[in-house]
Amino acid sequence: MLYKTYYQAPIGQLGLISDGKAITGLYLPNQQDFDQHFSSALVEKDLVLFNKAKSWLDGYFKGKNEEIDFPLKPEGTPFQKEVWEQLRSIPYGQTATYSTIAQTIARKRGIKKMAAQAVGSAVGKNPISILIPCHRVVGKNGSLIGYSGGLDTKVVLLDLERVDTSQFVLP
Repeated sequence: MLYKTYYQAPIGQLGLISDGKAITGLYLPNQQDFDQHFSSALVEKDLVLFNKAKSWLDGYFKGKNEEIDFPLKPEGTPFQKEVWEQLRSIPYGQTATYSTIAQTIARKRGIKKMAAQAVGSAVGKNPISILIPCHRVVGKNGSLIGYSGGLDTKVVLLDLERVDTSQFVLP
């Protein structure tokens, strides 16, 4: 069974999903699949886990960089999970490029190179936004691209983390 709850953030209402043991989804209000993931099949429930996630989000939106002390369980392919693990290693207040992540994964796999587009596709399927910080990934040329929650939301999140967004180019 999957459970849902909502969190009112400064960027709008977020949706959280859990299997009862871990957070399996955090969706932004502008994400195209928000309504799809928040169907009536999900049971709205007050879980201790949701309270921990909401407390972390409270701190995050106040500009705090707190450790995530509750389990995350994103569902995806092995490659997507590998990319999402790389996203979790991007420090608060910093960014990484799609190509840098691709190079890191290629090196770990012992191959010469990997397409940044493949990484971009996996980043775009991240089911746990903010907690798995896909907003910290930018284009190699400094462009702010590829955020399913909307580029305006990406800028707000980066600004919140005190990233100098004036260095980036909006498409």
